[in-house]
Amino acid sequence: MVADRHRTSISSWRPSIPGIAEVFHAHFTDHAYPAHTHDTWDLMILDEGSVDFALDRRLHGATGTTSVLLLPPGVPHDGRTVTASGFRKRNLYLDDSVLPQRWAGRAVNAPVLDDGLLRHRIHQLHATLAHAGDGFEAESRLSFIRERLHFHLGSLQPRTPGHEANRLAAELRELLDSRIHTGISLHEAAAILHAHPTHLIRCFKQTYGLPPHTYLTGRRIDQARRLLLDGHRPAEVATTVGFHDQAHLNRHFTRHVGTTPGRFTRTRRGGAVGG
Repeated sequence: MVADRHRTSISSWRPSIPGIAEVFHAHFTDHAYPAHTHDTWDLMILDEGSVDFALDRRLHGATGTTSVLLLPPGVPHDGRTVTASGFRKRNLYLDDSVLPQRWAGRAVNAPVLDDGLLRHRIHQLHATLAHAGDGFEAESRLSFIRERLHFHLGSLQPRTPGHEANRLAAELRELLDSRIHTGISLHEAAAILHAHPTHLIRCFKQTYGLPPHTYLTGRRIDQARRLLLDGHRPAEVATTVGFHDQAHLNRHFTRHVGTTPGRFTRTRRGGAVGG
């Protein structure tokens, strides 16, 4: 077990359960997530402490062991510790076989769910996932969680069309998604989309809440996490997902995940890193 000065503890792995892209457990005493997006749903429960976060530029907070946080894919969010003791959390990253991405707009205005039954079921699923041989039980528990989440999201109204409908920003996002590995220069993107570079950046930030380079970095981090959990070496992952080298990956990965790619790789079977 390796301790750092911030007493960070992280455990992350991908179980062989359809619908779960990653399980992530962490204790942070001093960490702030930069604004980023995921292409999965982020279902989180707190075991200790409090967390403040912004989702689509709206501030929210959660405290204690009663709330469930559901952060939708494709929507920028951040997060930070509130007290000196930090917080302990458990996350499930769920793909669109559990929740359809088209429902993301329903979750933006109400990301904190006050549902004791749902939280208990998520806790039970995490306990089951700790045992590799209990796949059938884990699938069963995930099925009940899915049912409960559908109940909550089904009762929410879709967000009315607004800034996300900006055509130019959407075209740039599609372009960035198609060039995650190879990258693209701002001037090349502007030429392809027939827009002035600074106008393109302003449109994207007004629409999605973060600059295009930040969005691209977040997408690369998402892909790096998956490859690391598959057992690939950090140096290989860095160039595969579009970073210049391992040092470049290390810098951004630590900001986003709270630990280095090397330590993250050593947790992929559930062994905690940190104190």
